[in-house]
Amino acid sequence: MTNKEGRIRGKNLIGKTVVSEEKGRRFGEVEDMSFVSNTGELMNVLVTDTTQHIDELNLEKDNKGRFMVPFSAVKSVGDFVIVSADDIV
Repeated sequence: MTNKEGRIRGKNLIGKTVVSEEKGRRFGEVEDMSFVSNTGELMNVLVTDTTQHIDELNLEKDNKGRFMVPFSAVKSVGDFVIVSADDIV
């Protein structure tokens, strides 16, 4: 899951369910990520197969209509991608 420096490998996020830390609400599934091209810094987790819970957060969407969850809101990655809804808004 992580490399030697303890960083999360982006490809390991694809297909994981995104869940809120606060209430365990399912937001959707990770379809892709967006990066800063020159540094490789992960900026957003792009979420599809969404539920009404993610609609309540008023997130931006990319040009393909996927919700953009800021990577700064990701608290942990394991079987699920746990995000803090409080850090999104």
